[in-house]
Amino acid sequence: MTMVAATPRLAARRRLWFAPVLLGVAILVGTAIGETRLPLMTVLQTLANKLWGAGYPVDRIDAGIIWSYRLPRAIVAACCGAGLALTGVVLQALLRNPLADPYLMGLSAGASTGAVLVTIAGVGGGAVSMSFGALGGALLAFACVILLAHAVSGGAGGGRANQAAAAIILAGIAGSQLFNALTAFTIARSANAEQARGIMFWLMGNLSGIRWEDVGACIFVSIGGVALCLWHRRGLDAFTFGADGAAALGINVQALRGSLITATAIMVGVLVSKVGAIGFVGLVVPHAMRFLVGTRHDRLVPASALAGAVFLVAADVISRIIVPGQVLPIGVVTALVGAPAFALILVRGARR
Repeated sequence: MTMVAATPRLAARRRLWFAPVLLGVAILVGTAIGETRLPLMTVLQTLANKLWGAGYPVDRIDAGIIWSYRLPRAIVAACCGAGLALTGVVLQALLRNPLADPYLMGLSAGASTGAVLVTIAGVGGGAVSMSFGALGGALLAFACVILLAHAVSGGAGGGRANQAAAAIILAGIAGSQLFNALTAFTIARSANAEQARGIMFWLMGNLSGIRWEDVGACIFVSIGGVALCLWHRRGLDAFTFGADGAAALGINVQALRGSLITATAIMVGVLVSKVGAIGFVGLVVPHAMRFLVGTRHDRLVPASALAGAVFLVAADVISRIIVPGQVLPIGVVTALVGAPAFALILVRGARR
């Protein structure tokens, strides 16, 4: 009996050790591979010099590329992948919709509008950065979606909780269309050709401008998101039976849904403000992890965060090497990989 009970615990401990190792390897690969070929030993020696003062002889240009450009880029890619995957897990559970992802709420469209207003229309008079404008736009879009959903559902809860979830989804679609239209109007009215090309590149996901000052916020929201989801894992499990079933189990549906969706909005707003709009991570990764680890959120949350981090680091590496001499927007790569993967998941789900 004791050995039988200890076996799953031992397997769980092994998985806990495996996760940081896999994440570390992904970040190391993302740091080593890029537009300029650098030996892996050079990467390791640079990291040893910076972290422990090892004193290896490394070319200053190579060290600058590794430490100031590639490493923070890989870390932010991992944080964004983890955060976007987590938001997909939360929204799909709370809204009971397998197609729910971070951008269903209109957050990406709002962030795009905020960034465009700051960089092209000159809102803020130069005192507001594009990242701050994108964050403000995402939060504004979220507020508009919630207000519209509340007006449609009449603050439904308890027995009308499913109606409230449907209202949030429909309000998110309407908000996305509205803010996408505002973005297109601003670009058409105020941008020249060079500005339009730059903002369109950013809107499809761009990690080129990431520096160390961007790392702290991304790490904070991604770790905070994992902790928050694990704290509410039993409530998320209860939503497996539907919002009304969760309410019957004693879950405060309105409070849990409101707090987690608000946290999701803040997380996506911060991440999108740093890297732009990156699609399919929050849609595909949670479904893939459900096939591998099941639907219980004590396993699904960490598995999705890890898979999202590795997936986005790999997508960033591919975006830098797939076309020689040119860096593709990372959103192009995630869509090219994510769309067929999601189609495969749908087909396998239908067969089951």
